[in-house]
Amino acid sequence: MAILLRGVNGTNRRGQIVSQHRCHYKDHNGEQCDLEAGQSGLCFWHDPTSSKEGDEIASQLQQVASEGHSLEGFSLRRANLRGINLVKKGSREGYNLTYADLYHADLSEAHLFGADLRHASLMKADLCGANIHLSNLKDANLLGIKLDGTKLDNVIWGDLILQEKQASAPSQRLPREQQQDYLQQAEEIYRTLRLETESQGLFQTAGRFFRKEMTMRRLQMPVYSIERNISALVDLFCGYGELPLRVLSFSLIIILFCGILYNIIGLGDAGGYLGWQVGVGLKQNLLTLLECLYFSIITFTTLGYGDLVPVGYSRVVAAVEAFVGAFTIALFVVVFVKKMTR
Repeated sequence: MAILLRGVNGTNRRGQIVSQHRCHYKDHNGEQCDLEAGQSGLCFWHDPTSSKEGDEIASQLQQVASEGHSLEGFSLRRANLRGINLVKKGSREGYNLTYADLYHADLSEAHLFGADLRHASLMKADLCGANIHLSNLKDANLLGIKLDGTKLDNVIWGDLILQEKQASAPSQRLPREQQQDYLQQAEEIYRTLRLETESQGLFQTAGRFFRKEMTMRRLQMPVYSIERNISALVDLFCGYGELPLRVLSFSLIIILFCGILYNIIGLGDAGGYLGWQVGVGLKQNLLTLLECLYFSIITFTTLGYGDLVPVGYSRVVAAVEAFVGAFTIALFVVVFVKKMTR
């Protein structure tokens, strides 16, 4: 691939000799592409009208990359890049493919270790069997991507995928139909990522994608629907079964809250009264609070030793706490077993 044209030449910031008839493309830092411009004013690689489906396109792209040129913004729609090797030897940082258009590109069996693919379009791209270990896919369009057998270890996905950001952007004020479309796309992408990471034994990552998938599904439901509120509660209590510590935290909050209520309302203690009293000292009231917390624990766990008994309105509190406790303990067991059996 030729780089120079006839005419007056100069040098770029990398010290390379470049033609003054340069591609008009400028990267996100404002630096102009140093490759030769065609009739469109863009170089072959940035010109979306140039076909990249030839068998030699992969070797040509490897050569451009090895010469030190940035690959940012390259238009590689439907490009035949099967088996391409874009790995920087001796470096943990891969080539810069940010903002590249890889729509429907064949990247199967490609070596993209550490590649920077932020903001790139990988829509319907085929990465089956490719190695994208340590690659950065933040804000990349992953809709319809094929990842069968792709090495996904330590890939940087970002906190939110592109479609999720588009659906939740407050400045856009999207119509409900458009927002629903983005949420459906996000759910599909998270499902794809969850299934593939799960098949590779990356269960922690798969669990995160499962939560995201369920969240996208919930956000598509009517705002005040029962299904949406139940789904939100399940997420709050256990993260859709992926966060057992949330169940434990919820249990501790219920035990503490009910213990305080018992201290205020009062309990029966061998025919006497156990609860907060104004006429006694602070130390005695604190000891009473500890006894009420003890009663709250045995009620929550449905042990019920019988040394303390609820009286008056505390019976209602005890009944509710016992019901919630039985449900929460069962939920914790299910969530914990699910995590451990992976």
